[in-house]
Amino acid sequence: MEKTMKAERQPSRVQAFLHSDAFRALVPLISLAVMLVAMNILTGGKMLTPKKIRLLVGQVYAPMIAATGVFFIMTLGSIDFTEGSTLGVCSCVIAILSRLDSPIAVPLSILCGILCGAVIGAINGFFHVKFKLASFIVTICTMYLFRGICAYLTTESAIPAAKAITVLDGMEFFEIGGFSVGLKMVITLLVLVTAFILFRFTRIGNDVKAVGSGETAARFSGVRTDRVKFLAFAVAGALTGLAAFVNVIKVGSITATAGNQLETQILIGLVLGGLPITGGAKVRFSNIVCGMLMYFVLDNGLTIMGFDSAPQQLIKGVIFLIFVALTVDRKALKVIK
Repeated sequence: MEKTMKAERQPSRVQAFLHSDAFRALVPLISLAVMLVAMNILTGGKMLTPKKIRLLVGQVYAPMIAATGVFFIMTLGSIDFTEGSTLGVCSCVIAILSRLDSPIAVPLSILCGILCGAVIGAINGFFHVKFKLASFIVTICTMYLFRGICAYLTTESAIPAAKAITVLDGMEFFEIGGFSVGLKMVITLLVLVTAFILFRFTRIGNDVKAVGSGETAARFSGVRTDRVKFLAFAVAGALTGLAAFVNVIKVGSITATAGNQLETQILIGLVLGGLPITGGAKVRFSNIVCGMLMYFVLDNGLTIMGFDSAPQQLIKGVIFLIFVALTVDRKALKVIK
């Protein structure tokens, strides 16, 4: 009798696997595969055609780079709503400086775009850390500030980039199975690989996860929490500046709508990828890649199915709400940092 009761109390191998770290790591990949198959069926097989795949990949570069920075911020348990306005301002800076009459105009514009993003991120980090303001309050305020700057810079007309920077859109390095690997893909892969190494194999990743799991405990264990948070916002801004360069070589000219709703795309994408909004040790790097691909698979699938923007927003909102409800850690959700 006692042996039977003990056997009933012990979880089966299947239950143990479903609660294991190995299974949790596979969930984003499984979710992406399910969404791809579902959207391909719902669109009558149009989702996975070579043309649609190239379109999907072309859309994801800039958001993926910006999402990498936001990933570190959300791992802290914080949030950043300025990514869209930051990308808009940095895109304006890059486009304006690229037209200077100088042989170093293009590299200078790229550098200044990245520095501009880093400064914006540092401003967010400074007010968040120095004045102990919740990150969502700070970034909502600065979102409107920098969106206004972007609108002011583009009031009279769109800002065209120099031809030398727009031709980079067609730069190809090599070809794999008929799929060309261009400059935008190389930049995105370099960002992802570097961020993965820092997150997985260095103290930076451990410190970020420690702060997200418990800031007080992290401080007592020797983590300089204020510095970690400030640097996370600054680096996220710099990555958005780099994403702005990728955006400029894609669109060629900048309008007031540059980066519009980028922060929403990133937030929904990361949550779809399984990233808990409370951050901490449960965060996995695969949340970035799988999440952003899932978002654009969903977006492209709904477009192919003929949904207008209003129904698309409704469907995305419902899916986002469901994923948040399923992934949020209610025990940790006491204070929004």
